[in-house]
Amino acid sequence: MRTARIREPGYYHIVSRVVDRRMVLDTKEKERFRRTLRAVEGFSGCQILTYAILDNHFHVLLYVPARAEVPDELFLDRLSHLYPPPVLHTLAQALQTRRAEGQHASAETLKAAYTYRMCDLSEFMKTLKQRVTQSFNRRHGRKGTLWEERFKSILVEGRPGALATLAAYIDLNAVRAHIVADPKEYRFCGYAEAVAGVASARAGLVRVLGAPDGRPWAQVAAEYRQLVYQAGTARGLRGDGRPIRPGIAPEEVRRVLAEGGELPLSDLLRCRVRYFTDGLALGSQTYVDEVFQRYRARFGAQRRTGARPMRYGFAGLCTARRLRLDVITLSTA
Repeated sequence: MRTARIREPGYYHIVSRVVDRRMVLDTKEKERFRRTLRAVEGFSGCQILTYAILDNHFHVLLYVPARAEVPDELFLDRLSHLYPPPVLHTLAQALQTRRAEGQHASAETLKAAYTYRMCDLSEFMKTLKQRVTQSFNRRHGRKGTLWEERFKSILVEGRPGALATLAAYIDLNAVRAHIVADPKEYRFCGYAEAVAGVASARAGLVRVLGAPDGRPWAQVAAEYRQLVYQAGTARGLRGDGRPIRPGIAPEEVRRVLAEGGELPLSDLLRCRVRYFTDGLALGSQTYVDEVFQRYRARFGAQRRTGARPMRYGFAGLCTARRLRLDVITLSTA
């Protein structure tokens, strides 16, 4: 039986893969996906902190706020991200008429047919995946879902250390896959969007770092880049200034871990790390213990504590699940 998903307000790392892990998301499909992703963000009231779209899967670091009243003007603005003008015009007229006639309960009922999908992790993903599937199927003459099983999600503590570590891991996906040597060169990730000047992408990374309002983007960019790409020059440079090797050598990973050593954080983030997808909750010991207590019924009766320290150099970070095998692997994900 499937375990119910955690759906409380907070930060989530989400991963979903194409059915059979087929490599079907080419450049044009990724661009359509990116536009749909931003449209669903605008509709949902959630915030994308960063993301990465690869050939057969995608990652999103998402902030899901608590539900709150949605005024009519904001309601119509959110709908404008997903629905065409004729639909918006009809809804706007219906709301205006009901308000003018004092039928406020009826107006709220009309809005509720849409607002239940806002500020909700599962509804965000349902809307995104359905719209991408429908669009893809129309162009390729196929039927059925495009996606493999349920999406994975892990609840993340909303402090800069945990968020920044996960964000960097996501933005380095194209580097791990040997698509680019520098993540800013991969246009289908949040970091590259932010470097290109996209305001929503920059706002996401500002939140990742817990930067105060009004802090210059140049400072935020420099701080985040130090974490994301500090390993680049450690591999040596070609004559044109590009790194000799975009990813850490597998034999080096195996050697260091077999000897019980710790890889630098920048190198760890260039590996596939199952903690970031299978740990249930990720953050400080205090945070994970609190999550454990809120969801105590999901764990075995013999379990007494929640936090399990992450191995291999993730100092201070814990997960709610102890992953015993293949925590760090060298395949892309």
